[in-house]
Amino acid sequence: MVAAGVFVLLDKPAGIFSRTAGGRVARLIGIKKFGHIGTLDPMASGVLPIAIGDATKMIPFVEDTAPDVKEYLFGVQFGFETDTLDITGRVVRRNDIIPTADAVRGVLADFIGDLNQIPPVYSAVHIAGRRAYELARRGDTPDMPARRVRIDALDLLGVDGASFQFRMRCARGTYVRAVARDIAAKLGTMATVDMIRRTMTNGFSIKNAVKLDFLENLVNNGGDIGAYLMGMDFGLGDIPVLNLDDNAAEFYRNGGFVDMAVAAGRYRVYSGNIFIGIGVVDGGVLRPKRTI
Repeated sequence: MVAAGVFVLLDKPAGIFSRTAGGRVARLIGIKKFGHIGTLDPMASGVLPIAIGDATKMIPFVEDTAPDVKEYLFGVQFGFETDTLDITGRVVRRNDIIPTADAVRGVLADFIGDLNQIPPVYSAVHIAGRRAYELARRGDTPDMPARRVRIDALDLLGVDGASFQFRMRCARGTYVRAVARDIAAKLGTMATVDMIRRTMTNGFSIKNAVKLDFLENLVNNGGDIGAYLMGMDFGLGDIPVLNLDDNAAEFYRNGGFVDMAVAAGRYRVYSGNIFIGIGVVDGGVLRPKRTI
């Protein structure tokens, strides 16, 4: 039996939806409720923080607190484009124009900084109350408004056969497939992404992530999954701490306000070593924001 809520830093495999991966982790732990921080395309692999049970209550605080930096490795084939802008889609355009590596490197500086980006039609962006990919799958062509994104670094690592290999650091909301499309357009051609791997998100690195098949094999063979489970305060390290005594903690957990002679702001609240939620101090009074 595990705690009522935990986090798992998962290395999602390619070929499944993020929600499918989260559901498989939740079944291993034996708790139905789950969520994930950020989303990876089905074809993409890489780091995906999974929240199980009451840990889902902490997702907004992790997203708000953690660094807004993501890192991706991705591969691009030039000269054709699919409807999904990745290799899983149907080819809809082709010109067979393959740029040189030097030509590609020559335009990458144009994509550094804050810029407008039109998301792919096959994306989770909401259009008139529906996901864009839902509209696209039924044959509609949704009007995708441009949105502001930020790219901090974009490098061509090399060429492997027909695939140009890139590394990118960017802010939340930046679509790899759209970056590839726009690089190609700058070079007078078109592009399709053949691989995406997220190596960092919200301050969490792929080197600390665990593979889904490893967890499933571990549990199926009677192993202890506990070493790969993290507490509900996982990812909240930048929020300062308040410790309450037993009486104050019980009062707080039941919605009570507690006098605290500390600076105003948001706090992680503990009863001894037990994390009991997020509170806000205003005017010398601690008020519950989200309790566990």
